[in-house]
Amino acid sequence: MTYLGIDEAGLARANALHTAREIEQQPDSWERTLALMSGRRTEVQGFLAPLLARPELQIILTGAGSSAFIGECMAPTLSVVLGRRVLAIATTDLLTHPRAHLLPNVPTLLVSFGRSGGSPESLAVVELAARLLSDCSQLIITCNEQGELFQRYRDRRGSLALLMPAETHDQSFAMTSSFTAMMLAAWLALGGATPNLQTVARITAGAREVLSRHSATLRALAGRDFTRVVYLGSNCLQAIARESALKLLELTDGKVVAVHESSLGFRHGPKTIVDSGSLLVMFLSNDPYARHYDLDLLRELRAEGRAGAVLAISAQPGNSAASGESLNLEGLEGAADSELAFPYVVCGQLYAFYRALSLGGTPDQPSQSGTVSRVVRGVTIHSWQG
Repeated sequence: MTYLGIDEAGLARANALHTAREIEQQPDSWERTLALMSGRRTEVQGFLAPLLARPELQIILTGAGSSAFIGECMAPTLSVVLGRRVLAIATTDLLTHPRAHLLPNVPTLLVSFGRSGGSPESLAVVELAARLLSDCSQLIITCNEQGELFQRYRDRRGSLALLMPAETHDQSFAMTSSFTAMMLAAWLALGGATPNLQTVARITAGAREVLSRHSATLRALAGRDFTRVVYLGSNCLQAIARESALKLLELTDGKVVAVHESSLGFRHGPKTIVDSGSLLVMFLSNDPYARHYDLDLLRELRAEGRAGAVLAISAQPGNSAASGESLNLEGLEGAADSELAFPYVVCGQLYAFYRALSLGGTPDQPSQSGTVSRVVRGVTIHSWQG
């Protein structure tokens, strides 16, 4: 067997087998996630419909690290679809400043994402929300059947726990298939009629194209000695830029500086990071209005010539995005940005994986110092006295 173009024996020697398999399995896992969610559709809608019928309900999407970025990606789309304010607030912020975000008399649906369901912040926040809010419902989306989050809330009144396919409980350090499966489940649960069988078919086809057709390009790019990488995107794609930057930091054990920014925000100071050792990656929006701004910056960065390389990742063929280094995803010309998020993040995962290998890293367990771990340790949960 080979994964990401490398045989199992080679991946095992590099301590990279789990990461490679979990990146490659994602399109198949999305199909299984769709089947799982379809099987529970009546139950999910029975739980959510009465809540969403209440115009005063606020929705908070939460998690820690990559799980928080799921919320950041989904919140703009869900706000439009649901016609209400949907907030993405990390558990790490909710825990330190609960009164700033948990409003006692505002009916709230707390949607918690957790790969392991064992993060101390996530466990503390769901209990704190239940305590502080007079009207709180909980939707738990997790990948670990044995995790405390799932076990505590699977049968609790006023809550619904959704368990993702077993293989998405990533065994590697970094979240990959867990990230995208939980994101898809949230979209299927809360996105109304927008995500459907055809939508999932499009995003799986797009990801398979990335894996089969563009993997070699990303691998070659990862072999170049860039010491800084900047990911750029707007709206929900800014969250994908953030997740891609984190993947690179994690898998290279911090050896490559990786940051993210919005397309327009980049000019306001962060652009000073660019030098000849920098790779800039732009996730181009399909929204015609937003895309104008993306392309303006892309042309500007290429004309300035300060970066070592500027890579445009796009679903729109035949325009200025293709005038330099670019990856074009076919069949997604009419896709919403919330759809592009799935194959786009696979690009970020692949680059991080190959860059780690090029540096002699061990993607399954990248932290040589042990200062970071797969499930966060060292967090003391203090009693809330407010």
